[in-house]
Amino acid sequence: MTLLHTPVVRQREQFRRIERLGYGSVWTGEAPTSSPVAGREIFAQLAVTLAATEHLVAGAGIANITMRAPAAMHAAAVTLAEAYPGRLVLGLGGHSADRPLGTLRDYLDGMDEAAVRIRPDVRYPRVLAALGPQMHRLAHDRADGVHPFLQPVEHTATARAALGPDAVLIPHQALVLDTNAARARGLLRSFLGSGSRNVETPYTRHYRRLGYVDADLADGRSDRLVDALLAWGDKAAVATRIERHLAEGADHVLLHPLAQELSEAVDQLERLAPLLLGQPAD
Repeated sequence: MTLLHTPVVRQREQFRRIERLGYGSVWTGEAPTSSPVAGREIFAQLAVTLAATEHLVAGAGIANITMRAPAAMHAAAVTLAEAYPGRLVLGLGGHSADRPLGTLRDYLDGMDEAAVRIRPDVRYPRVLAALGPQMHRLAHDRADGVHPFLQPVEHTATARAALGPDAVLIPHQALVLDTNAARARGLLRSFLGSGSRNVETPYTRHYRRLGYVDADLADGRSDRLVDALLAWGDKAAVATRIERHLAEGADHVLLHPLAQELSEAVDQLERLAPLLLGQPAD
């Protein structure tokens, strides 16, 4: 979906619409400079969201640690947290495959050192893009919680067990309000892009840990994996998936409607609002 390619004037309209519907937050992500997908600078994007709305929380899911030094990350986050108290959540991730745990731990050290010098009286929650047990331990010790991306419900249960009762757990859930299986699954496959049996990523390794095999992870991904990652169907089916995350220990669920236009994504949120937020149906 194309928050990154939506003109800011239209973003503001849709963010206000999301707020009127009763949703609590809007999240945005950040790709590294090496990514073929061009994107906006995440703190500028968060500032647009915060300035356009009155109460919405703006979440970074995630701010990429390869894009800026730890002190710069903290300085940007603390500036927004001071300007909009209680309305920023900083998600961190994007470390390289080489020493991912150590790299992120060192980065958090740098942020903590900066926090002693830069507005130490202003605080904001930070969550990690943690998938596996080592990252969960790091999040337990050094962050306020985790924001796992594109994971099945069983991962939410695993994360809650690893984090304990007090950490914040905000899983991402891709969704499509469409009862046509081929069309709905095709949207997620398009979003994921091509895959290969020969390319291992943190995500493929993690899916293997959850019990998925080569046949699930090859080009196109299996229906089994797609259906575990994507909530699709009618409103009741999608709402049931979200309720399962909450039942397994999620504090909030980040909803990601797959659509070509931001307004189309918000249309899906509007259709879900009566079930999820208790809003009256039209």
